[in-house]
Amino acid sequence: MTARLEEIEKAMLSPDFWDSKESKEILQERSMLMEKKERVEDLKEKLEELELLLDMAEEEEDLETLKEAIRLGEELEKEVAKAELERLLSGPHDKNNAVVTIHAGAGGTEAQDWADMLLRMYLRWAERRGFEVEMLDIMPGEEAGIKGATFLVQGPYAYGYLKAEAGVHRLVRISPFDASGRRHTSFASVFVAPEVDETINVEINEKDLRIDTYRASGAGGQHVNKTSSAVRITHIPTGIVVQCQNERSQHKNRAIAMKILKARLYERELKKREEEKQKLHSEKKEIAWGSQIRSYVLQPYQLIKDHRTDYEVGNVKDVLDGNLDGFIEAFLKASVPGE
Repeated sequence: MTARLEEIEKAMLSPDFWDSKESKEILQERSMLMEKKERVEDLKEKLEELELLLDMAEEEEDLETLKEAIRLGEELEKEVAKAELERLLSGPHDKNNAVVTIHAGAGGTEAQDWADMLLRMYLRWAERRGFEVEMLDIMPGEEAGIKGATFLVQGPYAYGYLKAEAGVHRLVRISPFDASGRRHTSFASVFVAPEVDETINVEINEKDLRIDTYRASGAGGQHVNKTSSAVRITHIPTGIVVQCQNERSQHKNRAIAMKILKARLYERELKKREEEKQKLHSEKKEIAWGSQIRSYVLQPYQLIKDHRTDYEVGNVKDVLDGNLDGFIEAFLKASVPGE
């Protein structure tokens, strides 16, 4: 880390550096390395302070100093665990913001309600971490829940964390919409892509796009129902479909939809490259309706299990309230060869 920082500092002295295309990317790398360096130095200082407190407590037989040392030790343990987790986030775009899309599976109201539950879970997770969320598009369900939603999660390593959630999520429960009280199984898919910034070039040929406009549905007042402001873009070569109806302006909705499309196409290319690399390490499942990554069982017993890592939790309510850290950490550790 220190050697790379010295290399960057030397490059910055060159008069041609600031005119180069790579300068912004290198500066971002420098910022990330500086942050890591400062964290390591901070942890070292706290460790030295802890050792000093323990020595004082032993020499003076001071119970209060010992209590302070225990408190600092617990705090240090949490910070080391957090740093260790972030060490696993070493992908080139793990530090980026994340564009998350949820789609309800087949099954009408049941699946749409499940998609809404997942949306709430991720919004609660983001809130717990202090991340900002911008809703890019949401399609209300016909009776309850949502047909789909796309939102931007803004915060350090948002993509690195949330990439663990990409895949098909399965819910088993007694349906609140079934008068007979029968058990139902519902599915929803989650797609996660890094937000594409100006340093990343994603080429999109206008001839490859089919752009449709239509009247938005759901909340939005009279205006939203009178004009064809909603935009749906289909990328014909890949079959990727994105849409946006949140804004009143068709121009704004198109701009947001293009932003989502760029992120999805970029994520698709990253996934292809990653699958090629992972062939030597492990079998990697495609995100499809048949490849469930996680099951949420509410009846006849309560259990949430991740099928990729076998990590499971019995406190279903806590997870649906946004406590996903155990699942994310297990996924990140399983994704690193040798961990």
